[in-house]
Formats: sequence, C-alpha cells, structure tokens
Amino acid sequence: MDAISAIVAEIAEEMRAQEHRGKVADYIPPLAQVPADKFGIAVVMRDGTVHTAGDAEDPFSIQSISKVFALTLALGAVGDQLWQRVGREPSGSAFNSIVQLETEHGIPRNPFINAGAIVVCDVLLGRLQPREAIGQMLRFVRMVAGDETIVIDEVVARAEQETGFRNKALANYMRAFGNIHAPVDLVLGTYFHFCSLAMSCRQLAMAGRYLMAGGQSDGHSVISDRRARRINALMMSCGHYDNSGDFAYRTGLPGKSGVGGGILAVAPGIASIAVWSPGLNSSGNSHLGQLALERLVQKTGWSVFEPRAQ
Repeated sequence: MDAISAIVAEIAEEMRAQEHRGKVADYIPPLAQVPADKFGIAVVMRDGTVHTAGDAEDPFSIQSISKVFALTLALGAVGDQLWQRVGREPSGSAFNSIVQLETEHGIPRNPFINAGAIVVCDVLLGRLQPREAIGQMLRFVRMVAGDETIVIDEVVARAEQETGFRNKALANYMRAFGNIHAPVDLVLGTYFHFCSLAMSCRQLAMAGRYLMAGGQSDGHSVISDRRARRINALMMSCGHYDNSGDFAYRTGLPGKSGVGGGILAVAPGIASIAVWSPGLNSSGNSHLGQLALERLVQKTGWSVFEPRAQ
C-alpha cells in the first residue's frame, strides 16, 4: 500500500470511530433516510491514480456541490457578464438567507449560496429550455467524471420541489428586483434537478479533476487555467457559506459542500478530493467531512498556504 492509500485508509478508520457525527438534513425527506454512520473518501491524484476508503462507491445527493459545475457552464455561456447579476463576495449568512437581498437590490453575494445558484440557472435558461439545461448539466458532469452511469435522482428532485419554499421565496424576491428573467417555476425546476445529481465520492473526485489540473481533464481542455483558478478562489472564500472562513482556516483548500453531506475539495496541481458523511454541522456542512479533510492536509501538507504545495 502506498503512502496516500495508507493515509486515506487511516482517515476512514478514524472517522468510523467518531462518536459525534453531526445531524442529517431532515427538511428534504429522502436525505433524512440516509444512515448517519456512512463515511467515504476518494482522492484522485494528478497522475490519475485513485485512492478510496469507506463508503466511497455509494452514490449520494451532491446538492450544492452542483453549483460548481453550474457556475462552470454559466461562465462558458456568458463569460464575465455573469458578474453583473451575482457577486463574488462571501455572504457571512446561511445558505438560504434572504436578508442581504433587500439591501443589495436582489443581487446575491456569490454563486454558491442558494440565491446565487438560482440566478446562475436563470442565466443558463437565457439560452436553453429547462430540459436542455438539465441535459447539458448531466452530460457535462458525466464528461468531466469520465462516467456515463451518473444520474439525477428524480425522487430527490420531486422532494425538493415539494419542500423548497425558501428557495421559491428567494427566486420570487429576485424576480421582483428584475434579476430573474425566466418563469420562476422553470428556474427552480432546473435548480432542483441540478441539486439532485447522485454521485459517489469516487465519481465526484474524478469530476473535480479539471479544477485541480488547470482546467484539463483526460488530456482535454474543459476551461482555461485562468478560469479554473478563479473558480477555486470562489470555492475557497465562499464554498461553505457562513463556515467558509473556518473551513479555509482548518484545511487551506478550495472546497464546496452540500447538505447531502458531501464536500469536493481541490489541492491545485496535486489532487481532487471528495468526502461524504451525511451528518452536518450547524452551518449545513458535513461534520466528519470537514474533519477528514483537515486530517488529510495535516498528513500531506497539501494546503495552498503550505510552501511544499506551491
């Protein structure tokens, strides 16, 4: 067993023994049914080697991690025009907060809070019908992961549609400010389907390779190196909502979380990493997932602030 495999196995064993695991999201019924004792980790190195441990092959709802892929598609569609409708600053607020939208005239702080991601979906619907946008997202994720088996969980999508009242409020509020152009129901249907992508840690880590490798995946250019760096910067500053500063402090890696318990993290030029444990902390981020990434960085020195990672 090589060094990285040993580290990954050791982290999975430590996480398995943890007593405090956080609280599984219960406001989306299918997520509430996921066993709290699950934990998976996958590390994909720059040379293509894959290291996994725990429940790394179990699919889970990636939820807001999909916002990274949606942002990639929106920047590909409209470029920097996107920033006229959504900001690039940390919110300091909960992922589904409506408070800042009033004082900031319907412009969300960043594309990784719910309001920002809803605007991103609206941008995509400026050129595509909802079914086309959902199909584009699925094709894109399958392409960057190199895996045609990835699907959207329609049960989760329906549950989100039935319970997503705060997201409906956010969308309608931004519509009142003129920052949502398409019919709200169509925008939200697209958003809910994006969030309902089901992926395993292995698939998610594979999908994140283009952010680790300067926009490249399997020898093909997905995005420019400059755009990859900028998406990573947003993940570092905004990827964990009002917990983003603490996550950066503890791990020193760009990352994006989801209330399904997953986290995608990037060690630029080194590795793409996915962890999953459904129990969440008070900010809606995976409790054990964050702890596992902190341990990984301690053992490898992969923090972007570590001289060895430059």
